[in-house]
Amino acid sequence: MAASKPMEAAVVAAAAPGSGSGVGGGGGAPAGAGTGGLPRWQLALAVGAPLLLGAGAMYLWSRQRRRREAGGRGDASGLKRNSERKTPEGRASPAPGSGHPEGPGAHLEMNSLDRAQAAKNKGNKYFKAGKYEQAIQCYTEAISLCPTEKNVDLSTFYQNRAAAFEQLQKWKEVAQDCTKAVELNPKYVKALFRRAKAHEKLDNKKECLEDVTAVCILEGFQNQQSMLLADKVLKLLGKEKAKEKYKNREPLMPSPQFIKSYFSSFTDDIISQPMLKGEKSDEDKDKEGEALEVKENSGYLKAKQYMEEENYDKIISECSKEIDAQGKYMAEALLLRATFYLLIGNANAAKPDLDKVISLKEANVKLRANALIKRGSMYMQQQQPLLSTQDFNMAADIDPQNADVYHHRGQLKILLDQVEEAVADFDECIRLRPESALAQAQKCFALYRQAYTGNNSSQIQAAMKGFEEVIKKFPKCAEGYALYAQALTDQQQFGKADEMYDKCIDLEPDNATTYVHKGLLQLQWKQDLDRGLELISKAIEIDNKCDFAYETMGTIEVQRGNMEKAIDMFNKAINLAKSEMEMAHLYSLCDAAHAQTEVAKKYGLKPPTL
Repeated sequence: MAASKPMEAAVVAAAAPGSGSGVGGGGGAPAGAGTGGLPRWQLALAVGAPLLLGAGAMYLWSRQRRRREAGGRGDASGLKRNSERKTPEGRASPAPGSGHPEGPGAHLEMNSLDRAQAAKNKGNKYFKAGKYEQAIQCYTEAISLCPTEKNVDLSTFYQNRAAAFEQLQKWKEVAQDCTKAVELNPKYVKALFRRAKAHEKLDNKKECLEDVTAVCILEGFQNQQSMLLADKVLKLLGKEKAKEKYKNREPLMPSPQFIKSYFSSFTDDIISQPMLKGEKSDEDKDKEGEALEVKENSGYLKAKQYMEEENYDKIISECSKEIDAQGKYMAEALLLRATFYLLIGNANAAKPDLDKVISLKEANVKLRANALIKRGSMYMQQQQPLLSTQDFNMAADIDPQNADVYHHRGQLKILLDQVEEAVADFDECIRLRPESALAQAQKCFALYRQAYTGNNSSQIQAAMKGFEEVIKKFPKCAEGYALYAQALTDQQQFGKADEMYDKCIDLEPDNATTYVHKGLLQLQWKQDLDRGLELISKAIEIDNKCDFAYETMGTIEVQRGNMEKAIDMFNKAINLAKSEMEMAHLYSLCDAAHAQTEVAKKYGLKPPTL
């Protein structure tokens, strides 16, 4: 769902509205997407992995699990585990023009080639004995003896010499010899991969990525070694670009739908509650006129009024007025300002405000607990689970009757794969607030996850029955239908999953991410590309700040072979990212598409398209 209510709070507003990839975004997975299985970037290169990206961090596990089970070229679990490719070789892979010549002079040329092969064989013996300098001399002799028209043989000699240079860690020479080999035999996998590794050592990330992308395509995404290198360099590139871009980005307020959805995940959050009578009148004054004057002079109360009017852009400045004046509502203003800093993706500005609220011993305990939940969510977004866990535990200590603490800590436990602890937290939330539909739906999800991971069919059926009970008891809880739809999709009950998404749309017609999920379901269920794209386009029409929709559209366009449009979609998602981690992930997808474009130009290599 566009702003998956539960996880938005657990992993923060610091992620993009409706994001499909960052923790806490309305669709997210932790950056890097995963603790195992298929890297997210591969979806921008390979066909065969089902397009089932989640929408909300509650969908994180199902997305990671789908990647692990993806078939065809998208299956990392079925990759060949090739050797390190360190040894030299006798012949390269076939290339045009590699046959022996005929006619006058053929005998002489064969003698030259035979002498070159003999020098190479001698070099191989030195190589295996670890005498790399002597091996290089032999390979150099083979190169000088080899007839120039013998492209494949020459490429082999250059590649073998590069292997010897590699053992001496002479990376520049490795890259140069591999380039010669590739020029002679453009689809020479060993030379391309060796050059990719040399470029990695030389910190030429872009060149490394292009080479390893070509290797992945040539190998049909079946070699783990090249896949891991591609994943590594994409992450490094993504982090570098995101660090620079995020530092200079303009703050961007999420859509009103996202903001309202985020705040609705809290029940004990004072700052998100409607203005109370006590806030509209000064307890020390009896005259209404004087009370109104106090209200007008309170930046915090003005900010609350703007919240009710959905005039979100003015909230931070009004809170700052209250804080600067050290007004009556300074603690509330600090928390509200911090919350909106998180919503616009400015965690650095949010943290000092949250720290101060937490340290105010005289402040309302619910304010401090809420600040701990939000700081803990921020830490999780920054991939600091220990600090995150500490904050949630502290919140439980100071306000043990606060249902929000257990609700959001349960979501944290889901992300940390601590399912039993997550269920216990959801149970405590339900005990404190029996009407909490979200907690009950998420408990079902946690139980389903545990059953699915353990391949326990009876427990899977029990969890599915639990979903039925939740939607029957809480027919207006869109989250319940959405999570049930995820489980139904897992079980390949596509028709019923589609019905559940329709229920979500009926309840929340302005929830863009539900349309994205329904669109992805059409692709998996009916292979109906047109209908899937139509629904994802509808999501963008509803919320043009839904980065999950742009990301998903970009991934599909890559698989259709529409690189230019795909890159445009990824760039739009990048500009909407609400965290550096999320932005890094999106840059990885964009760089993967760029690399494929370059590989297509240089070598004519493209994976199959949809």
